[in-house]
Parts: sequence; C-alpha cells; structure tokens
Amino acid sequence: MLLFERYYGGTLSEKMLGQGLKALGVPRNEYIVSTKCGRYVEGFDFSAERVTKSIDESLARLQLDYVDILQCHDIEFGSLDQIVNETIPALRKLKEAGKIRFIGITGLPLGVFTYVLDRVPPGAVDVILSYCRYSINDSTLADLLPYLKSKGVGVISASPLAMGLLTENGPPEWHPASPELKSACEAAAAFCKEKGKNISKIAMQYSLSNKDISSVLVGMNSVRQVEENVSAATELATFGKDQETLSEVEAILIPVKNQTWPSGIQQS
Repeated sequence: MLLFERYYGGTLSEKMLGQGLKALGVPRNEYIVSTKCGRYVEGFDFSAERVTKSIDESLARLQLDYVDILQCHDIEFGSLDQIVNETIPALRKLKEAGKIRFIGITGLPLGVFTYVLDRVPPGAVDVILSYCRYSINDSTLADLLPYLKSKGVGVISASPLAMGLLTENGPPEWHPASPELKSACEAAAAFCKEKGKNISKIAMQYSLSNKDISSVLVGMNSVRQVEENVSAATELATFGKDQETLSEVEAILIPVKNQTWPSGIQQS
C-alpha cells in the first residue's frame, strides 16, 4: 500500500508519488494508492464541494484515474454530523463515479469512529485509520476491534512507534505526550539497547502480531528504515516476536499504559 496525504508537504507528496509511479511503469492493478481529503494547508473543510474538488486535484497530481482508498482525515476537527450527513454521501458519489474504490475515515479519539459508523448506512465506510492506539504503550484500539469487525470495516493502525516515543532517538520536540510518558518510553528504549535489542523492532512486531488489524502503517524516511522494518516483519513471520523482551518493556510502561494526549497535533 502507498499511503499519501495531500496535506503533507503542501501536496508535494502526491506530486512525487505520481512522478515515481509513472517512471516505474508498474501496472495499475499491482499496487494500492490511498490518499486523504478534508485537511488542507489552509485548514479543515469537510464540505461536499471541497472533498469532491479534492479528489480531482489529487488524481491530477498522482496522474491516476482513481485511488483505491480516499480517507476523510482527522474528522474530530470537523462536525461529525456533517461527516455523516454531507461528507460520506459525497464520497459515496465519488465511489459510484469510479474515482475511488473504498471510503475511509481517520482520527485520534476512538469515539469518532463509533459515532460515525453507528449513523451511516451499513457498508458506507470501508476502513478506518487509527493512530497511536495500538502500540506497546497504548493498546486501546484492541477494545474496538470486535465492534469494527461486526461493522465489516477494515482497520489500518498507524504509528506503531507512537510518533517516535518507541525509538532510540526519542520523539520530536512537538510531541504532545506528557513528560511522564516520554520518560517511561525513554527508559524502555534504554533498557532494550542495554540488552542489545532495538525497541522499534519490538514495537513493530507487537503491532504486526494482531491478526484483526488489516494493515500497520509506519513512516519511513530512509532506505535503512525500510530495511529495518522489512527485517522486523520477516523475523516475526519466521521466528515470532521476542516475548521475553516485550514483557520486560511492558512492565516498564505499566505506570503510563494507555496514557494518551489531546488531539490537535500541529507539526512544525
């Protein structure tokens, strides 16, 4: 899956992906492209008019006739009733027109998913993207999985490294976690390093182990990170997860388990 958002880089991500796919010449049915709507450089706009215009802009940048998944992004920043009554119906029209294959919604608070899914027609939403809610330090998404399965909705769990908390380098300055949570994750990372382990690999394998999660989405910005993530997945499939180290990390994080932060992240 190739997941891009027009908001990132002021639409540059879509342009670069479109150029890359065209240069590669890979048959369209051999890859999945997902992009987002609703959040723009100028702010949030979940109106039917804007999301309809948005997909045409994205397709032009991507140089594609359709995207596989269009996700309505960070819906907690809009009116959920507008999402239900205006945005989702507009996306269903785009689906009927053949411009998108599947409809998704994304957000940080898990309650936004139940609110929308309980109010739209069955099958109107195909997939949800939840981030930072299924990692070693916060596994609250697990409680929602039976509900999502009952609705026939696929699950993408993003940020298994908790936006940098579960890495040796630690999170970026803007990370909204509490000092207590940051400190605990730093201690867990140091513990792993002392054992000759990498906390990022342990965290990746933890998230990948749940078979009720359709896809795990992790960001990568170098060839080395791609290789490390592939290695983590390959080792998991071959040998299983490192349960001993995972249990030790979980013990360190017990005091901050499932501690989250307010939505509204503004990255600089």
